[in-house]
Amino acid sequence: MQPYIRKVVEGIDLTEEEAREAMQIIMTGQATAAQLACLVTALKMKGEKAAEITGLAKVMRQKVTPVCCQSTNIVDTCGTGGDGAQTFNISTTAAFIAAGCGLPVAKHGNRSVSSQCGSADVLEALGVNINLSPHEMAGCIDNAGLGFLFAPILHQAMQYALKPRQEIGIRTVFNLLGPLTNPAGAKRQLLGVYSQDLTETLGEVLLELGTKHAWVVHGLDGLDEISLSAKTQVTEVKSGNLRTFILNPAGYGLKIVPLAALKGGSPQENAVILLNILQNRDKGPARDIALLNAAAVLVVGGLAGDLKEGLALARKSLEEGKALAVLEKLEVRGGRLEVGRETGVGRG
Repeated sequence: MQPYIRKVVEGIDLTEEEAREAMQIIMTGQATAAQLACLVTALKMKGEKAAEITGLAKVMRQKVTPVCCQSTNIVDTCGTGGDGAQTFNISTTAAFIAAGCGLPVAKHGNRSVSSQCGSADVLEALGVNINLSPHEMAGCIDNAGLGFLFAPILHQAMQYALKPRQEIGIRTVFNLLGPLTNPAGAKRQLLGVYSQDLTETLGEVLLELGTKHAWVVHGLDGLDEISLSAKTQVTEVKSGNLRTFILNPAGYGLKIVPLAALKGGSPQENAVILLNILQNRDKGPARDIALLNAAAVLVVGGLAGDLKEGLALARKSLEEGKALAVLEKLEVRGGRLEVGRETGVGRG
């Protein structure tokens, strides 16, 4: 590891091959905690480049436990997190809405790191069993339309990085790698990032990794989602090309609201917000931002030609109860799909 650390500390970019070699050392437990912490901190201070992230991601993909589905055209809505906005679980809600339209979703995620409630936390509060085997996860995707891919179960080689990451307590390149390593091999995704500078960088990485269609998004209010309180920068990966544009939610008939209107809370509080949206009870900004992000998922998934069409399909998913039906199929006990399990937050 020392030659790679020395190079990065001197401000020199690693090649993709060097990054792959460094990651092999890390993920086979050969790097000390000090070496790992030094490397990722130096990379952050230098600024991670697309080739470096690509090399790291390729090794992480090789080490992941795969989730083998029968479904095709799978999409993911996993983002980087780390925006500090403390919103409710927007991308998880959008995943249910998109799945209700018939798009198979492999929702990669974890517990909260920087917010009160991560995707795993809110799903548990809703009564979903997140501790499934890879085979059971695949069954959820194939039979319910959405499966939650709980990162700690599928990324065993990441155990060597866990403690050093916790101890240094800063965002590092590892925050970027999770959304790039979907265990079900999703080649279509909506990827929210915590920095405007990252949309094109991660777009380049996704292009190199063979992604078919993706939007890498950053709200100009700092949100790692398509925002409803500001314009959003989008880098689209499609047909081997990249393009970056600015999306204005007002152009789609949606009301601009303060970021505070999208705040979340504890897992139980966020579960109530999510459930109210899926039950089509909430007609406010939380519903609107979930619909907007779901519309983008439908675009990258190929079910909608543009965002306007995606919004119409997403609304139909809620109004006809199809998104809620996905959640009901996911209320799992003992690895078997069961409908109607109590969630603890009430259906009313």
